[in-house]
This record gives sequence, structure tokens and C-alpha cells, in this order.
Amino acid sequence: MLYATPNLYGEDPAIQISHRVNLMDEEQLTYVNDLLKREGVEYRSIDLETGFILIRLDSEEQQLKAATQIQEILSKADKRYGVALNLAPATPEWLSDLNALPMYLGLDLRGGVHFLMEVDIEAAIEKSLERLSGELRTFLRGEKIRYKSVQIGKQKVSVRFSSEAARNEARLILEDEYRDYLFNDSNNDKNWFVEMSFSATALLAEKKSAIEQNISTLRNRVNELGVAEPVIQRQGDDRVVVQLPGVQDTVRAKEILGATATLEFRLVHGSYTDWSAAAASGRAPIGTKLYQRSDASPVLLKRGVIVTGDQIVNAASGI
Repeated sequence: MLYATPNLYGEDPAIQISHRVNLMDEEQLTYVNDLLKREGVEYRSIDLETGFILIRLDSEEQQLKAATQIQEILSKADKRYGVALNLAPATPEWLSDLNALPMYLGLDLRGGVHFLMEVDIEAAIEKSLERLSGELRTFLRGEKIRYKSVQIGKQKVSVRFSSEAARNEARLILEDEYRDYLFNDSNNDKNWFVEMSFSATALLAEKKSAIEQNISTLRNRVNELGVAEPVIQRQGDDRVVVQLPGVQDTVRAKEILGATATLEFRLVHGSYTDWSAAAASGRAPIGTKLYQRSDASPVLLKRGVIVTGDQIVNAASGI
């Protein structure tokens, strides 16, 4: 009976504060606490949980008012702060110390948010083909194989050669290096092509990888919302179900889960003079694209992608 007692205490309206880059710590807790007190934000308590700050309030009305205030205050200090409405168990500390925790309820009993998200498989395959085209250019140059161009088509990459002999020689080398791809020859108007496309096995692996990457990304983003027992699972060939019991802020949840995240490494082209000239004219040199940095200054990057996020196995900061 004792371990069923926590369910009687219900939940407190709460606000969760997280950071998109850094886990919240004692220093951040002190900083946020001082900032909110200075701005006159009223709340019952503020505590540091695992990686985020949890603020408890006395009523939903106070919760909504405080959330608006906190969002405005923190966004001025750092736009990477995340503020989300939540419900926090009101279990007394002495019960928590005994590891007596409330039973977590699903959407049917507790309410919350249900998302059915579709993974853009076509976009994932296109990204893979872009990466392949860059690899081919590097590989062909390394092997000193002369070619005219590398082009991306619909679910294939075509390498153009100036003669049939050059095409045939290159195909033998490419087939040995890229064994997971299907090869096809074509030609027109004094151009000879080697066309590379995914085999059935490779295509299935690409689709599986795209789904798994999205599920992993969604799990990381759900952590920002502080949901105790979320459901994140694959449904069908290209969909992911996300259930977030107890989440009140539907708009915030959709904003966090639906944001696009792509990590790509590209070479910088030219110097600041070139970047400024491209920004002034609105035209980037062939093979480059004009971007804006965080301080709104221009920078030219080459279109070829060197490395993408799915190729990174591990990363850590250090000196």
C-alpha cells in the first residue's frame, strides 16, 4: 500500500527550462533563479533535475503567466533556452527517498500529445546521392581517371566520360570499389555514362538508416520536454509515432519535434572580399552557395558536402 501512496498526491503545474547545447547545472540554476527574481516572476520552487531546471507553480493560471514571462526573459539572454509547460509529480520527498514513485499513465488516462510523423525517405536518399557524387569526384581524381562531370539524377548518379574506352575502364574500377551499387552504361551525342544506383539491399539499408536517425533525433528532442515515459516507435515503412503523456504545451512540443536538423561539413570558398562581393550582387560563383553566419555576415561555401552527420560516430570537446 505504501508504494501506491504517491498516486494520491497528483501533479503540480510546472515549467521546464532546458538548453539546446548545454545541460543545465548548478551555475545555470543560480543564474536563472537570480534572473527570474530580478524580473519579479512568481513561482513556488525551482530545482535542478537531470539536465534541466524544473519550476513548480500553484495553479495553471500562474503556470501560463509565468511561462510567457520566462520565455521572454530567457530569449533575450540566450535564444537557445527552451521553455515548456509540464506536469511534475507532487510526491513528498520522504516517499521519493523510499523510491516510492507514482505510476506513469498513458495518453488514455493522463492526456498529452500524439504525433504521427512521416520520414522524408526521398530527401534522405537524395542526400546520400549528393554524398556519393562528392566521393566519386575525389575517388576518380585520386585514381587519375579522367571524366567530364558527375551528375545527380533520380535515384542515381551519372559519371560522364569523353570516350567509350575511358568509360569502360572507369566502370571496372568503380565496380570493384562500390560493390553495394548497381551499374548501367548509356551514351548519347559523343558522351558515355556510367550510372550508379542503389541495389535493393542498399536501398533498404538507406531507408532503415533514415528511420533510425530520425528516431534517435526525436528521442534527444523529447528529453528537452522532460517527458517521463514517452513512446517513440516506428510505424510502417516511413512513419514514426511519438506519444508524450502529460505534455500540455502542444505548440512547443510540435516546434521542438518538427524542427529540421541537418549537419553538413563543406569547404569555404574564397575570402571575405569574395563573400562581400557575392552578397552585394546576390550571385554566388558556380559550384558555391552563399550563406549567412550567426552574426549575419556572408560566407561562401562549396556545394560539395565533405561529411554529413550520419557519418560521425562519436564527438567530444577537448583541448
